[in-house]
Amino acid sequence: MLSVREVGGPVLFYVVLLAMVAAFLALRLYSVLGKRTGHEQTPFKPAEERLTASPLPRTIDVTPEHREVAPRAIESGAETGLRAVVAADSGFDVAQFLDGAKTAYRMILESYWKGDRETLGWLCEDSVRAEFESAIAEREASGEVLDNRLVSIERAVITEAQVDGKLARITVRFDADVAAITRDKDGNVIAGSLTDAVETHELWTFARTLRSGDPNWKLADTDEA
Repeated sequence: MLSVREVGGPVLFYVVLLAMVAAFLALRLYSVLGKRTGHEQTPFKPAEERLTASPLPRTIDVTPEHREVAPRAIESGAETGLRAVVAADSGFDVAQFLDGAKTAYRMILESYWKGDRETLGWLCEDSVRAEFESAIAEREASGEVLDNRLVSIERAVITEAQVDGKLARITVRFDADVAAITRDKDGNVIAGSLTDAVETHELWTFARTLRSGDPNWKLADTDEA
């Protein structure tokens, strides 16, 4: 049987070894975590501390930024008519309608400029489509080409709405910027500008038969605003 003296040597050796390992690990941890590298993020303060912390001294008086209130999407004269539309079609949504109207405005203008009769056919009522096609035919006969571009729609607001039986009609005023250029058959610019946009103000009336199988609104009338 081994005596205490006989086992004391190995035990002491292992104790010393473990102490050295622990010291080495402590130094490594300090070298990694105990030094700032300049890339650490400052911890967020609790909300209470952020609210009660003393503000930095102000050396310059800054005028508060003035923010204009967004223009209304519905004029007061159209509210009664829109209520009638909603009463006749509970699925009607003003925001969705305006988004669709702006998309239709862009598509119809671009189709007219390009002479795309097919697209005009399913976006416009027959009377409006006929007017567009007549203007396209005159333009083609003279050899002129429209190289127009819709720069932006600055504003789209519903100005009038009404329901007559099952037929709903909603008028939208569009304020837009259009780069209007007309070229002759040889491609020369004969009207308009390549750099200046023209302000346009138009009233477009869209119509739809409520509770019908066709959910699309079609352009039924156009006029200058």
